[in-house]
Amino acid sequence: MTEQKNSVPLHLIREELCLAGISSEQEQRLHQLEARRRITPQTRLRPMEFLFRLGGSPCFARGELTGLSGKAKSGKTFVSSILMALCFRSQLLSVERIEQKRLHVLWYDTEQSEESTQDILRNRIIPLTGIAEEQFPNELMDVFNVRGEAMADRIGILELFVLRYQPDLVVLDGIRDLVADINDGVVAQDTIERLMRLASDNHCAIVCVLHQNKSQEDRNLRGWIGTELKNKAFEVYECSKSSERIFTWAQTDTRKYDIPTALQFAVNEEGLPYLCTHEELVEAQFRSQQKMAAKMQQGTNKLPDMNPKYVRKEGRKYVFDVKQLFADIMTPGQPYQQDTLKTQIYDATNAIKPKLHDEILQKAVAEKVLLCVTNPFGKKEYLLPLPDPVQQNLPF
Repeated sequence: MTEQKNSVPLHLIREELCLAGISSEQEQRLHQLEARRRITPQTRLRPMEFLFRLGGSPCFARGELTGLSGKAKSGKTFVSSILMALCFRSQLLSVERIEQKRLHVLWYDTEQSEESTQDILRNRIIPLTGIAEEQFPNELMDVFNVRGEAMADRIGILELFVLRYQPDLVVLDGIRDLVADINDGVVAQDTIERLMRLASDNHCAIVCVLHQNKSQEDRNLRGWIGTELKNKAFEVYECSKSSERIFTWAQTDTRKYDIPTALQFAVNEEGLPYLCTHEELVEAQFRSQQKMAAKMQQGTNKLPDMNPKYVRKEGRKYVFDVKQLFADIMTPGQPYQQDTLKTQIYDATNAIKPKLHDEILQKAVAEKVLLCVTNPFGKKEYLLPLPDPVQQNLPF
């Protein structure tokens, strides 16, 4: 009966498949794949859901991986703490939680000592939530330190915890400690694939914390595991430190919503991040620079040495290699406000005196290394021109 209803008899279809070299088992697998994996304009898919909103744009998607990168001590744990605290309050700094209900968090710490993990939980994350420790809902915050577990077991333990606790947000700090060799491409690919399935199957957002390469100029994520994460993550964020207590959190890659404006925050004496105006950040940075300079001058009248990569001394005068300096600290075609750029000049050169920062910028403009413009708000901005395609031997 079934064969008569079809325009093409099933036995003829099977014969064609056999001629094509497809077995009955493969035919069954094809039917399964067509039913589960084929996408058409009419396919009904679950709408994307995001946990937070940064700069007005949704971010940290359920079912996806998010990369959180930065140099050592660049603020990655501060940002992780902010995200975890946000699961218990509607807004923190200028970041909002999208869902009305509190979210369930799993913090999986592979890096720090147990004492450090507990210290951050008690003295940073819980205070940021605004909830007293004795009233904090521990049932929504599962924290595990697995530094003492065998490296080969850690990803399996994470999978077990996610299945058991069903968190909304997973903070994996850090992903590097799931693999013995960060440059093993096969292991890296398998690890990222397992994490992607874990996020998708459990409808949670997994934040993977990973260091950048050690070189000051190299901001790529470390190792093959970093390359795989960057390629497969839904979005990637970078943390950077511009002074002793000032940090920047910026999106570098995304598959959907661009967040062009970085979030800058300062850290108070209690070690808690707080939002302040750009002018306050510049003032805090200046105080930090003066404090560091004074500390380094104790017992001597000598200023700290400047970075020889960018400066040499001719007699009593400093000569700066502005071409190399701005190639290292700026992205071509991206505008930088004067105060922000001065911060980066200080970080790269170790030039303490503010007048040197002005001289460096003036020299860069005079030598046509930078373009100086005034934005609609009357503030100076600087641009590093895009490379000339002729000089780069690139097609027009």
